[in-house]
Amino acid sequence: MDILRIAGELVNTTLVFSTALIFTALGGILSERSGVVNIGLEGLMVCGAFASAVAAYYAEAAGLMGAAPWLGLAAGLLFAMLVSVIHAVASITFKADQVVSGVVINFLAAGATVYLVKILFAGSGQTETLNTAFHKMAVPVLSRIPLLGTALFYAYPTTYLALALAAAVWYVLFKTPFGLRLRAVGEHPGAADTLGVGVSPLRYAAVLLSGAFAGLGGATITLTTTSNFSHNTISGQGFIALAAMIFGKWHPFGALGAALFFGFAQALRNFVQLFEFARGIPMEFLYMLPYVLTILVLAGAVGRAYPPAALGDPYDPGKR
Repeated sequence: MDILRIAGELVNTTLVFSTALIFTALGGILSERSGVVNIGLEGLMVCGAFASAVAAYYAEAAGLMGAAPWLGLAAGLLFAMLVSVIHAVASITFKADQVVSGVVINFLAAGATVYLVKILFAGSGQTETLNTAFHKMAVPVLSRIPLLGTALFYAYPTTYLALALAAAVWYVLFKTPFGLRLRAVGEHPGAADTLGVGVSPLRYAAVLLSGAFAGLGGATITLTTTSNFSHNTISGQGFIALAAMIFGKWHPFGALGAALFFGFAQALRNFVQLFEFARGIPMEFLYMLPYVLTILVLAGAVGRAYPPAALGDPYDPGKR
């Protein structure tokens, strides 16, 4: 029974660690399906984590205790979307190198957020700890199922939201005219333009949506796991989400499965320490586990993953 209980807790912890990756990988899919590389997912997650911590803290100070986590979630989404405008303008309007633009977002977010934290919190390197972060919610009836109930149906509200958005993004991409146009822009923008599809507006929408989703991912970490923001709150989660997107072959459900796999790797790092055989393993090796698995998976899958044909190519209507 102890083994079954630990397995249930491992599944539940996997969902916790996967949630932010799911949000961010979905954002990456929307951007890259439109033909815009988004290496800046890490920086956008940092922006979302920062804004959510600050907004939730000031909401608590204003007495809005119950609404504070939701206001923080909204602030993370909006701030990351605002920062993603930089990437959109540079890569779409000015046709700058999209990889360089994304790297700039990562460096800008890492430096600017820590600087702002020190200004807002009297020189401290992190925000104040939140008192009203999200708590796990039980799904009525389903949460009472033995073992599976607490494993799958007792989770943070952001986890349920991430799973619902994965289905929503799949539906939009593959079952709506907007999704068809978005994919066409990422495969052959010249042909789409000839048929009257606005390439630049669609790419702008996709990049801004990717910022919003990555902001949700960063905010989720702040509002469920850490309850504050510091320079190491995200620590490479954006790059793991990028790997999940590639491993999932730019498909929402593929990215969902990959995010769950990487979330499992992070959860396993915590649970392996409960066993006697792991006592002699240095902690540094356990913390390396998710990143090592990321490298191994990509080394085996990247050759079989085919990105959108126009990915990374700026579109010039005059040269179609």
